[in-house]
Amino acid sequence: MIKSISFWSFPSDIGVEQVLNRARELGFDAVELTLEAAGDITAATSDADLSQIRQLADRLGLKLPTFATGLHWQHPLVGPGGIEGTEGIEIVKHEVRCARVLGASTVLTVPCTVGPELDYDIAYRTALGVYRKLGDIGSEAGVNIGVENVWNKFLVSPLEFAHFIDEVDHPNVVAYFDVGNVLLFGYPEQWIKILNKRIGAVHFKDFRTGVGTLDGFVDLLEGDVDWEKVMLALSTIGYEGAVTAEMMPPYKHHPWRLLEATSKSMDAILGR
Repeated sequence: MIKSISFWSFPSDIGVEQVLNRARELGFDAVELTLEAAGDITAATSDADLSQIRQLADRLGLKLPTFATGLHWQHPLVGPGGIEGTEGIEIVKHEVRCARVLGASTVLTVPCTVGPELDYDIAYRTALGVYRKLGDIGSEAGVNIGVENVWNKFLVSPLEFAHFIDEVDHPNVVAYFDVGNVLLFGYPEQWIKILNKRIGAVHFKDFRTGVGTLDGFVDLLEGDVDWEKVMLALSTIGYEGAVTAEMMPPYKHHPWRLLEATSKSMDAILGR
């Protein structure tokens, strides 16, 4: 598997070039870069600039296998009342373009948040149509569209998540599985077994179930994830792609200590 680290795990005051250099020094194989509203990679970033980033990664011996964004929280793919989120779809188009140039195989997306203004059944039906369109967009660029399991009250069981991917029925739409996000209401090794070959990318996080809120997310190996079972499950389904540590936010003081610890913990988890 590819030992990767999220761009969001680094201090916010440094840019892509320094992130890539430090990631290599810290022993990571790869970095998950991100599309932002402002910064080194935005919707306005040219293909030429993206190519320079890819060339730097190549020189450092780093892979850029996945690409993410947090912009879907402000611009969902399914909006209030079940309307298609046109701005959200445009964001995915930008993600796909960036991924194609950077050489990433999968982009991260979040469909929507179910709530008083968006009924679950309506969100589900609309999301099916949206992801079929996104699958076509990804296919043209040779990029997979990853659906991430997050705390959005949507696709809340592995059976439902698997059924959703199957109903979309597009070879370029995959599950972007986050290990830590399911621990509050499930067991990641069971999700992995059920999602199986539908998984196209993986996030590593850890979580303490006794806390039960966002404060429950902790450093790798400090929570309740049974990492031996998780790794066995990933091995059993034949997963060999990127496993990206998404450690957020960075430490307020001495942020490099978090990254050093994360690298060592991932080595232990991966058996290196």
